[in-house]
Amino acid sequence: MQRDPVAKLLLFGATGDLAKRMLLPSLYGLHADALLPAGLAIVGSARQPLDDAGYRDFARKALDEFLPADRKQEEAITDFLQRLTYQPADLSDEATFQPLADKVGDVSGGLAIFLSTAPFLFEPAVRGLHKVGLAGSTVRIGLEKPLGYDLASSREINDTVAAVFPEDRIFRIDHYLGKETVQNILTLRFGNSFFEPVWNARGIDNVQITIAETVGLEDRAGYYESAGALRDMMTNHILQLLALVAMEPPARYEPSAIRDEKAKVFRSLRLMTAEDVKATTVTGQYIGGAVKGEIVKGYDEELGKESDVETFVAVKAHVDNWRWQGVPFYLRTGKRMTTRRSEIAIQFKPVPHSMFVGRGGLLQPNTLVIRLQPEEYVQLLVMAKEPGLDRDGVRLREVPLNLSLDAEFKGARRRIAYERLLLDLIEGDQTLFVRRDEVEAQWTWTDAIRAGWAANGVRPKSYPAGTWGPSAAIALTERDGVTWQDD
Repeated sequence: MQRDPVAKLLLFGATGDLAKRMLLPSLYGLHADALLPAGLAIVGSARQPLDDAGYRDFARKALDEFLPADRKQEEAITDFLQRLTYQPADLSDEATFQPLADKVGDVSGGLAIFLSTAPFLFEPAVRGLHKVGLAGSTVRIGLEKPLGYDLASSREINDTVAAVFPEDRIFRIDHYLGKETVQNILTLRFGNSFFEPVWNARGIDNVQITIAETVGLEDRAGYYESAGALRDMMTNHILQLLALVAMEPPARYEPSAIRDEKAKVFRSLRLMTAEDVKATTVTGQYIGGAVKGEIVKGYDEELGKESDVETFVAVKAHVDNWRWQGVPFYLRTGKRMTTRRSEIAIQFKPVPHSMFVGRGGLLQPNTLVIRLQPEEYVQLLVMAKEPGLDRDGVRLREVPLNLSLDAEFKGARRRIAYERLLLDLIEGDQTLFVRRDEVEAQWTWTDAIRAGWAANGVRPKSYPAGTWGPSAAIALTERDGVTWQDD
């Protein structure tokens, strides 16, 4: 597609944790590899009262702390810091915006805005930007999640932004879509002829998607209490992964074609009734336990009060269309779990007849595992015969065929998701960003689950930190004869 790079980038939340850990290191990485437009000026903005020199000092410390050692090049860092300027701003104060516009200056060469703020600030921010001329036809805006807490609040935010920015200049960010392995799902599916004939209800028994974290609340208590695991992780990251697994083949690799197919998946998600929710969802909240040998507190202890917010959720979902009719999608996410892991496991149906039964050979269904983090690999589990003369019977064993992206592409630089997403925002490529109809279809599905929880008086079940969640999550799959992919 044709690229349309802007001349300036305005970074809200420029002194926050996301900026320190991800945004500034990502922008520096792009700069060091000469991928940013040569004259791109970066204006940081936040409530912290800094001047240009103060912000450059802040950025230098962030790079020193979070850049890998092999990326620290003093000359490149010094050169990158010269791109940075800073203007304090309080987005809830209308008087903030004119000094900000003065600092940004002329935007005729294009301006990209990255808005990483609390959702309640989206409306005053967009209105303020519009009022001072920072929302014209040369300006595009990137919105960091969460985009609301339910369908109604999401629509309110989308309406507010749409009143000023058309859809082709709105970039809704889900950072999982910037991960290299996530993008490889499309290549795996649509670039290899042997998968497509069995990538459907005739060939696949079930799909499992897991995002497990070992961390607890950290510094997100205020946000997490209003969100919980369903809103925080499943509505965004997990449903986007589901869409990439379940979507129909797009005609072209371009934004509208890919996002059209994802939107069709979200519209095909089966909406749950209150009765469905009781049978097909499990919620949990961690109590004290041990993670990686370290004793940790329970959620309520970390929070300092009692709470009914879920830190774990597992769902049995269905995509009601021709391709996926009858195939369960088992989805789960949780905090303080056994290990940090994000992966997709696709279990194929068994062969229709085993010729090895009479000789003692036992077959297992093939499984395709796509690991997103912490390692990045694709693994296909296939059956093989153990070496031997077979006088006591045929011995079969499941063996992995591995594609390690780290090993196969060890000469290529491994980039964090925000490098790609920031560059796409700067250059105007919407392929890896979420469209409004996707967001609202996701919330429609989530809201039905939450309504079911409310109708049934569901409270999260306790699970010890350092485990795979409540035992009811195991029962969710095992009643169907399926076991979670926990190896």
